[in-house]
Amino acid sequence: MAAQQQGKFTVGDYLAERLAQVGCRHHFVVPGDYNLILLDKLQAHPDLREVGCANELNCALAAEGYARANGVSACVVTYSVGALSAFNGTGSAYAENLPLILISGSPNTNDSGQYHILHHTLGHPDYTYQYEMAKKITCCAVSVPRAVDAPRLIDRAIRAAILSKKPCYIEIPTNLAGATCVRPGPISAVTDPITSDKNALDAAAKCASEYLDGKLKPVILVGPKVGRAGAEKELIQFAEAMGCSVALQPAAKGMFPEDHKQFVGIFWGQVSSDAADSMVHWADAMICVGTIFNDYSTVGWTAVPDIPLMTIDMDHVTFPGAHFSRVRMNEFLSHLAPQVTFNDTTMIEYKRLKPDPPHVHTATREEALTRKEIQRQVQEMLTERTSLFVDTGDSWFNGIALKLPPGAKFEIEMQWGHIGWSIPAAFGYALRHPDRHTIVLIGDGSFQVTAQEVSQMVRYKVPITILLINNRGYTIEVEIHDGSYNKIKNWDYAKLVEAFNSTDGQAKGLLANTAGELADAIKVAEAHKEGPTLIECTIDQDDCSKELITWGHYVAAANARPPRNMSVQE
Repeated sequence: MAAQQQGKFTVGDYLAERLAQVGCRHHFVVPGDYNLILLDKLQAHPDLREVGCANELNCALAAEGYARANGVSACVVTYSVGALSAFNGTGSAYAENLPLILISGSPNTNDSGQYHILHHTLGHPDYTYQYEMAKKITCCAVSVPRAVDAPRLIDRAIRAAILSKKPCYIEIPTNLAGATCVRPGPISAVTDPITSDKNALDAAAKCASEYLDGKLKPVILVGPKVGRAGAEKELIQFAEAMGCSVALQPAAKGMFPEDHKQFVGIFWGQVSSDAADSMVHWADAMICVGTIFNDYSTVGWTAVPDIPLMTIDMDHVTFPGAHFSRVRMNEFLSHLAPQVTFNDTTMIEYKRLKPDPPHVHTATREEALTRKEIQRQVQEMLTERTSLFVDTGDSWFNGIALKLPPGAKFEIEMQWGHIGWSIPAAFGYALRHPDRHTIVLIGDGSFQVTAQEVSQMVRYKVPITILLINNRGYTIEVEIHDGSYNKIKNWDYAKLVEAFNSTDGQAKGLLANTAGELADAIKVAEAHKEGPTLIECTIDQDDCSKELITWGHYVAAANARPPRNMSVQE
């Protein structure tokens, strides 16, 4: 804060200091005339690093990825033409339970009262519409009307985001960013967590004992909120105390060790791995920890557990006929672990059902590249330092089939499901974790949505490896509902990436048509540390996983359900 000690302290300085105090070492920006003074103030802070993005959609998604790695992130855009685009990525952060701080510049405070019609607006003098829209996709939205209100409103929004693991929105008028403001008080007022209520914690534990009493076949089902709650260690402690089978929802992959003796696979209905489906449906007690049951995770509502559930959410616990608020997931798991009775009945059954390891065919160097061969070679890339991003589409299923070694991380965006998410998200994530090897699996259709952000990987010399599976179309949409709209214009992806280099970049674009070419390209990618490497993997258009086909059929059936209570004539 040394730079701000000289001269007056401003609203922009206040925001910068709070971002640094909550741990944002990078903030993602797209400049526009309503946020330029604010950007100057953020730039001046010695502990913040500005990261420019190609557009506001990518900016918000890069911040979403950074929040996955860092626990909190910031995205700064201009009014209306910037923020409305960034709302898409903000929606992802909301759906995926990530505390992204969306900051937007806005018009001068005098313009509304003088009924001025301004650029970058809808053409009328009511400039509250963006703030009203932001309320729908954030846990807290604030618009600063005066400099004196800035500390209270900024602190309120950031605290709400951190506590709820949801995005917040802060709107700062262009003429207030440089206005004089008081200095911030202790950061603990913003960051101190809310702990469990002791009485609720004890009552929930008692109810859990009653729920489990007499149950012979308990199973733990893990969902993606476990990672957002930071409860991975407590989950292992609780699981080992229980002794029962542990299955994961697909979006929770990587949140429980896959080499743990109690891991029984990914529960995904008809496309489950190992024997997870059998174990879940055999259970007479289901302990759901951080689960999300939506149409995708339940395969079109065909894989919803049909027994009463004990559900442990991030800040509450529910049972059949009971609910306990202000019970934190990690604290509840730790509290309950020493009280439960060890029961390994489901593990004994799992040993009888556990499938034999599949035979993996290794292609010769000359064989045409296939999806399975890509999967085999990617498996060999994975180490304890790998962070694997899988984009919406068949990459989901190919990624879920991989076995994660201890320490490897897995990132997926299954609730929001935005194609192209992984490119900017991986960029943001890798800036926070330069010590890890970030790998992206993405299809050609998805890549075309957010390809510009590869140029920022080049700019900041981020050594991400992108495996782009080119099957010339939106394969996931084909399996849900086919049509000519699922065909896309083919690009020369390898050359496109190198076009981002201009005169000073060092990205590498490689083409793999055979198994041998892919193996050689991976060696180049692993050795290249001065920028991204994109490997364009060409496969047959009909080469997709049987899991995607099965899943697509059921999701399509769910989408096609007729309206209820509608007559034939209607």
